[in-house]
Amino acid sequence: MTEDARAETGVGAELFHEVEQFLFREARLADESRYREWEALVEDDMIYWIPLGEGDFDPSKDLSITYDNRARLANRIKQLDTGNRLSQKPASAMRRMISNIEVAQTSQGDLHVFSNFVLYELAKQSGRGLEVWPGRAEHRLRRRQDGSLAMFFKKAMLVTGSGPVRSMAFIL
Repeated sequence: MTEDARAETGVGAELFHEVEQFLFREARLADESRYREWEALVEDDMIYWIPLGEGDFDPSKDLSITYDNRARLANRIKQLDTGNRLSQKPASAMRRMISNIEVAQTSQGDLHVFSNFVLYELAKQSGRGLEVWPGRAEHRLRRRQDGSLAMFFKKAMLVTGSGPVRSMAFIL
């Protein structure tokens, strides 16, 4: 447990609701392939991480499915926005369910958020039918100067992540 985690405290109902709405909006934008709008939710120091399996890994030592800093994430979004990414042509129909949301505030004022998710993907382009991607997400959020919430860290731990994982040409 990090020192930051030990210093976390719960949040009130109003802040919890705001965080919940942020997660729902982030999911909807990703589901609808509205990647530029999704990207507007992230900070310049963003880390987007999908480890290989569930657990507490060190991305500098352990293999990851994806480990993107802000520049690599921007590049991924540019590729998706071209519409020429064959693995997403036509784009998959997606919907995700989010549950078991837990929110804590660190002593620095950042928000540490955990939730469970299930992403349903109709992979039309590959003819594979319905894909199911269950997992647990960790978000780290902070308040911007304009008062809105933004994420500077997202980690998506797939239940199936330690086995064979097909290419994910979308934002999880």
